[in-house]
Amino acid sequence: MEVTPCRVIGYYVTEKKNAKMNWSEFNNVCRNHGFSLVKINLQESLEAQGPFFAIIHKISDVIVKSSMGDSEATAALNNMESYIKLHPEVIVVDPLAGVRSLVDRSLYYRIVQDSDLAQDQVFMPTFVDLTSTDLSENLKRLKDAGITYPFVCKPSVAHGSDAHQMAVVFNEKGVADCKPPCVAQSFINHNAVLYKIFTVGHNFSVSERPSLKNFSASDNETIFFSTSDVSKADSTSSLTVLDPEDLAAAPSSKPDSDRLKHIVSSLRKELGMMLFGVDVVIEHGSGRYGIIDINIFPGYDGFPNFFQTLMDNILDTASTKNFGSLKKSRRMSDETEDSCSARKYEKLRHPKTNHLEAPPLFPKRGTLSTVVNMENPTIREYEQDDSGFDTGDSSDERKKKWGVAGGRGGYTRKVAQQARGFSTSVQPSLNNSCENSMRGGLSGV
Repeated sequence: MEVTPCRVIGYYVTEKKNAKMNWSEFNNVCRNHGFSLVKINLQESLEAQGPFFAIIHKISDVIVKSSMGDSEATAALNNMESYIKLHPEVIVVDPLAGVRSLVDRSLYYRIVQDSDLAQDQVFMPTFVDLTSTDLSENLKRLKDAGITYPFVCKPSVAHGSDAHQMAVVFNEKGVADCKPPCVAQSFINHNAVLYKIFTVGHNFSVSERPSLKNFSASDNETIFFSTSDVSKADSTSSLTVLDPEDLAAAPSSKPDSDRLKHIVSSLRKELGMMLFGVDVVIEHGSGRYGIIDINIFPGYDGFPNFFQTLMDNILDTASTKNFGSLKKSRRMSDETEDSCSARKYEKLRHPKTNHLEAPPLFPKRGTLSTVVNMENPTIREYEQDDSGFDTGDSSDERKKKWGVAGGRGGYTRKVAQQARGFSTSVQPSLNNSCENSMRGGLSGV
């Protein structure tokens, strides 16, 4: 009897995120590809719960609590890190180093600043850390860093509900309203339009959202706001309504698809991550693209076929990983090809459809989500009800009503049931040497 690799995928997310994501749907996708899905308990040995083929997690809350001295969180984090170190063959979505970099705003701001994105007119607005409660010291730091008024004051820790609580500071007097530790970032006028990019490996989806209107330095009092209140698709905040003069001057052009693709590919290279969201604005006047935030494992309710796309990228990673191992083993010996070769994983992929080419359309605010595969230029678009999810965990996206598949030479419109045909897969045998992989259902959910 042929012995196949362990086929268990483990996942860990917070209870809040667990309730918002339909893991039963992912369980079905896993079963279609011959995997079992198991919810990981970080308080118990992962050795006893595995072995795992892949681990999917949003462990940022544990990382933050551990950094604040929480002993239980530290033990849980050590548990995860120890298992990953002992099992380098396991696919981890996402590497802890990348997650750590996205927990600290100033850290990932510097990553963007030092990347090659500047060559494509993409920039990170000027920023500086404010760590002192001394007003004069903060005023000096702002001046030395070249921060202009108004600026946005954001919590340094980019995770948790407090991370969405921000302020617009219009003058030196308002600097007293900043609550260190925080990051001050020069405000960029962008005509109240925000583009949220949701990345799943080689694929990304773009959604247009309302954002803060144009501001200028003034004697105005500091404005406090939550991003979840102003950047939802159905937001009615007065802060997102352009003044008449700005409304008349606001351009109607849409973002350049190649530039968005470059943003995603560059950040994937810099972060080494599969699941992240990027907030992009287009500066009024210059047309430059500004990255104002990056998010860990955002809400994906509006991302068409999210779980199937996630599985595809996991299998792609496995294929690449095992193909690299295979080439190394061939250099060392003349042994026959290992049973875990790249070709074996490729057989697990769903059958390829004929890829056709579609014009680069972009979404209207909150109604259209565009999915682009960066390795294959197929563009799939799905019209939906309000895509009211933000790059945090808050999301109330409703199911898509119909789909459009782009084609080289034309469009093919399909109803939702037909659209699922893009996810047809070959179901491999569940014959497995790993005892846990024989579990017949979604464990721990």
